[in-house]
Amino acid sequence: MDEALESRIRELAEQLHRVEASTWRHPAVAFGRRQLGGLDGRPALRSALFRFVDAAPACRGPFDRGAHLRAFVRDVDGEPIPVALRPLRGGPALGPLLTAYGLASGPATALLARQFIAGRDVKDATRTLRAMWRRGQALALDLLGESTVSEAEAEAYFKLCAETLRVLAEVTRGWPEQPLLDADRHGRLARANLSIKLTALTPLLRPLAPERGAADAARRLRPLLQLARELGAHVHLDMEDFDSRETLLLAFEDVLASDEFRDAPSVGVVVQAYLRDADQTLERILASPSLTGRAIPPTIRLVKGAYWDHERVIASQRGWEAPVWMEKRESDACFERLTRRLIDARDSVRPAIATHNLRSLAHAIAYLEHRGGEARELELQVLRGLGDDLAEGLSRIGYRVRIYTPIGDLVAGMAYLVRRLLENSSNEGFLLRQRHQSLDELLRPPA
Repeated sequence: MDEALESRIRELAEQLHRVEASTWRHPAVAFGRRQLGGLDGRPALRSALFRFVDAAPACRGPFDRGAHLRAFVRDVDGEPIPVALRPLRGGPALGPLLTAYGLASGPATALLARQFIAGRDVKDATRTLRAMWRRGQALALDLLGESTVSEAEAEAYFKLCAETLRVLAEVTRGWPEQPLLDADRHGRLARANLSIKLTALTPLLRPLAPERGAADAARRLRPLLQLARELGAHVHLDMEDFDSRETLLLAFEDVLASDEFRDAPSVGVVVQAYLRDADQTLERILASPSLTGRAIPPTIRLVKGAYWDHERVIASQRGWEAPVWMEKRESDACFERLTRRLIDARDSVRPAIATHNLRSLAHAIAYLEHRGGEARELELQVLRGLGDDLAEGLSRIGYRVRIYTPIGDLVAGMAYLVRRLLENSSNEGFLLRQRHQSLDELLRPPA
C-alpha cells in the first residue's frame, strides 16, 4: 500500500473517530456498550452462552428456550454475571413464566434489546425505520430466527418473510426522496430491503449433502423472489455458519440461473472474510453465470464474520482444521484484499462493505477515491445498536450507509443477542479493542 493511500486512510479514520467521539449517547446506549463488554475474561459464561446458541434452534417454543438458557447460566460458577443475565439466576419462586422470559424480564435487558431490535414487526418498527431514513440512513431488515427443524417451521418462516416484504414495501413507498439512498450509478435502489436466512427456509440442511437442502430451500426462495420482483424489493441471503455455506450458494445459483429472474428482483449475497477460502468464494460469486450480466447488478455484502469462536469449537470437536483465520490480522488483511476486489468490480456488482472497524471503513473509502470512484458507487453497512455513531459519521461525509436492523420477538431473538455479546466481547471483538488500544494501534496496517 503506497504512502499516499495510507495517509488518506488515517485522515479519514481520524475524521470518523472525531465524529463518533462527539456523538451524544443516550444513557441506554452507554449501558448497552458496557453490557457488550461484560464477558471479558469470563470463559465459563461464554461457554454457557455458546451452548445456548447451539441448543436454541431445537427448543420447542419460548418456555423451552428460557429453561435452557436459565440452566446454562446457573451452571456458571466463580464468575460475575452481567446485570442483563442476573434474572436467570433466580430461584424456583420465580416460576415458569420468568424461566421462559427471564432474559427479557429485567429493565436492563429491555434497554439492551431495544438497541438491537427495532420492534416486533414492521408496523411496530415503522417509527424507528422512518427516523433512520430521515437521518439519511437506509435499512436492511433482518427477521430474527435461526435454523428450522421441521417443515412447519420452514413454512412459517416463509410466510413471515412474504408478509414482511409486503408491509415493508407499503410502509417505505411514501417516504421522502433521498437521492443518495434512492439511487446509485446502476439505477434505482430498493427501499424495501430484507435479509433472509436460507437455514430457516428448510429443515434439510446436511453439510455432507448440500444439494438436498439447496433443492428444498429453493422451493420457498423462488416465490419470495417472485414477490420481491412484483414489489420492487431487494432480497439478501445472509451467510451463516460454514456448514451451511455450500447449501446457500447452490440454492442461490440454481434459482437465479432461471430466465425468470434475469431482470429482477434486486438480490444480494454475503462473503465472510474470516474464512480462509474467502478469496475463492468471492471469485466464484463474481464469475457465476447466475450473477453476471443481470439487469440489476447483485449486491455483495462483505463482512468479517460472526461465528469465529463457533467455527473453532466445531472444528476442534471434529478433529478438523478450523476454516477460519486464526489471527485477527489475517482476517483484516483478507477483508481489505476483498474490499479492493469488490471496488474494482463495481461496474458489475454493488459493493457493500459491512464493518465497524475504523481502518476497514477508511480503507474502503480511500481505495474508492484512489480508483477514481464516486461516493454513490459504494455502500457502507453497520449493525443497529453497535454502529449507530459510525452511521452518523459516514452520512455526514456523504456516503450511503445502510443499517442492518433486526425485528422480532425478544425471546425468539435471544440467540441473536447472545451472538452479539459473544463476538463483541471476544479478544478480537472491536468494542474490546477500541477500549484497550490507541488510535495508532487501531489504524496499523494488518499485513
